[in-house]
Amino acid sequence: MKTVIRAAGLIIGASAAVVPKDDCCFQLTASGDAKGTIGQLGDGQNRIGGGYPPATYCINNGGITDKNGRGCILTPPTTQFQCDVGATPTYGFSIGMGGQVEYKGSKQFYACPATDNGEYNLYTTPAPGQAKCVKVTLSTGGQCTSGGAPKPSVPAEMPKPKNTQPAQPPKPSGTKPSPSEGGCPTALTGAYQTPHLIVPVSSKQPDTAYGTQYNATISPEKCTIFNFDIPSSYSGKKCSAVFLFPEQSQLQTSAYTFSGSGELVFSELSKPADQKTTFNNVPSKKGDLASIAIKPGNSYTVSSGSCAAGTTQSIEVCSAKGLSLEFFEDYNPSPLGLYITSC
Repeated sequence: MKTVIRAAGLIIGASAAVVPKDDCCFQLTASGDAKGTIGQLGDGQNRIGGGYPPATYCINNGGITDKNGRGCILTPPTTQFQCDVGATPTYGFSIGMGGQVEYKGSKQFYACPATDNGEYNLYTTPAPGQAKCVKVTLSTGGQCTSGGAPKPSVPAEMPKPKNTQPAQPPKPSGTKPSPSEGGCPTALTGAYQTPHLIVPVSSKQPDTAYGTQYNATISPEKCTIFNFDIPSSYSGKKCSAVFLFPEQSQLQTSAYTFSGSGELVFSELSKPADQKTTFNNVPSKKGDLASIAIKPGNSYTVSSGSCAAGTTQSIEVCSAKGLSLEFFEDYNPSPLGLYITSC
C-alpha cells in the first residue's frame, strides 16, 4: 500500500496541553530585562519598544490571533512570535492565574534586539546568532486567566516496552483516552513534549549532515533522529514515548507517504544528535526500545519510564524489512509523529 502526500505548511511545534478560555481578548505588557507594552509592525511582528500602539490579541483553545484575525505563530527555526495573514496559530499557549502568558507551561520568553533604538522582537528561545537577547515575561494585566497549562515532561530512561501492539486509535477531539498498560496516554490530551531537533542520516551519503528538518524520513537507506530537550523543572512524573500514525483522511495540515509492510525500529542513543550528525558519526545506541509494524489509524507506546530533568534525549527511528515512511511531524488534528506524553 502506498499513500499520496499532501501539502503541509505548518511548523513543528507544541500543542495545547489544556484548553484556556475561548475568545478572550487582551493586550500584553513585557516585564524583565526589557519592558513595555507589546505593539505590532504592519506585517504582524510583535515588538517591545518603538512607540507602537498596544496590539490586541485573543486566545481560543490554546491558539492566539491578533485583532486583524492573523494567526500568531512561532516561526521556524528561530521561534519568533509573530502574527501572519492566513496562518494557523501555534497552539500550546495559556494564561495563568495572575495573567502571565505561558507557552507549554513555561512563563519564560526572550526579547532580542530588532533595531539599535530599543525595539525588541519576541521569541520562546534566544534567537540564533544574537548575543543580546534578554529574558522577559508577558502579562495580560489579569485578563483571560485560565489557571495555566500543565508542564510537559520527557523520560529519563526508555526501557523496552512489554507490549508493542497497537494501542487504541486516536479518539475524537474532546475525549481523553486511557493510558496504555504501564504508560501514559497515546494521545496529546495532557502534558507532552515535541521534538526540538529532527535529523535524518543516510547510509548512501554517510558523511552528509542534513541538519534539522521538518520532515522525518525512514527507509532502508535512511534513519531519522529525534531530540527531546528536558527542562530542569521536570521531575517526579512518568512519561512515555509514543508514535501517532493516523489515517491520511484524519489529517488537516500534515501528510505522509508510506509503503512496505516492515517495521519501525526505535533506539535510544547514548548522547544527543546535533546539526552536524551524519550516518558515520551517529552516537552509539544506549538501548533498543521497540520494533513496531505500524498501520495507519493507530497509536503506539514505544517506551515508558521516569521523567528526568536537565537532559536531552535522542531517539533514532530506522526501517526494517523494507518499510518506507516520510512524514511531516505535526501536532494539529490528527497529530502525527513521535512525541513524549506525561502522566
